[in-house]
Amino acid sequence: MIARPAGIIAAAATPLRGDLSVDTPRLVAHLQRLLAIGCDGINLLGTTGEATSLPVAARVQTMRAVVDAGLPVDRFLVGTGAAALEDAVTLTRAACDLGFGGALLLPPFYYKGIDTPGLVDYVGEVLRRVAHPRLALYLYHFPALSGVPWSLETVTVLKTRFPQPLRGLKDSSGDLAYSVQIAREVKDFDVFPSAEGALASPDAALFSGCISATANVTAPLAGAGWHAKDATTRAARIGDAAAVRGAFTSLPLIAAIKETLAELYQDAAWRQMLPPLRSLDAEESAKLRAALASTPFESVRSRFA
Repeated sequence: MIARPAGIIAAAATPLRGDLSVDTPRLVAHLQRLLAIGCDGINLLGTTGEATSLPVAARVQTMRAVVDAGLPVDRFLVGTGAAALEDAVTLTRAACDLGFGGALLLPPFYYKGIDTPGLVDYVGEVLRRVAHPRLALYLYHFPALSGVPWSLETVTVLKTRFPQPLRGLKDSSGDLAYSVQIAREVKDFDVFPSAEGALASPDAALFSGCISATANVTAPLAGAGWHAKDATTRAARIGDAAAVRGAFTSLPLIAAIKETLAELYQDAAWRQMLPPLRSLDAEESAKLRAALASTPFESVRSRFA
C-alpha cells in the first residue's frame, strides 16, 4: 500500500515572475528547502499558493515541473479544487497521472447553501470521471473562503459511499473542535488541522499532522516538535512554532508569508502577488517584523541562508 502523506506539511507559497506566471525554479528550490529543514510533505497549489487565481493549464504545468525536478511527490498533496466540475476533474486526473500522494479538493465554491446530496453527487462525479487507480482524495474544509463547508454529515456519507479513494481532510476553519469530531467519528480518515499549535492540544494524537501556511517559515520548529522523542521537547518546539505563527495573525496571511520569505531568502521577487491580492505595504511590513522579533523566528533564519 502506498504510504499516506503525514506529519508537517507546508501549504507552500508560490513565487511569481513579474508577468504573474509561476516562477518554477524558485518554487522547486523552495520546496527542496522545506523538505530539507523539517517538512515531511508539501501541499502544492493550495490557498497559500494562490492556486484558484491561476488558470488550469498553469496549475498542471506547475505540477509537471515539480515532478520533473525529481521531488518526492508521493509525499505531496496538490490542490485540485475549482468552481467548474470539469476543471476539478482535469486537475485531479493530472495529480493522479503525475503520481502525487493525494488531491486536495475544495467544494464547488460559487453556489452557496449546497446540501449533502448535492456535495455527494459532486464528489461522486469527480471520482467517476477521473476513474484512476491511484486516486487518493482529500477534502479541503475552508468555509470562510469557499462558503461551502464539508459538514460531518457530508463527510460521513462520502466516506461510507467512497471508502477507498476518500482518504482524509484538511481543516482550515480554525475550529479545532471540528477537527477533533471528524477525526473521532470518521474511521480510516486522516485529519490535518491548519495550525501547528493543534499538535500540542490534548487531542493531538487523533491527527495525522498539520497542513499549515506558516510551515513555510516554521518548518524547522514544527518538524522538530512532530518528530521529538519526548513530550517536553515536542511541546516546546510546537510552542515555538505556534508563537511564530501568532506573529502573522493580524496581517494578510499570504502576503505576510511571502514578505517573510523575501527576507529569509534575501530575494524581493518573493513579494509578488497575484491580483486581487497585494503585497504588504511599508507599515504592515514593519508591524510584521516587530511581531516576529518577539518570537523564536531568529532560530529559523540560518536554515534559509
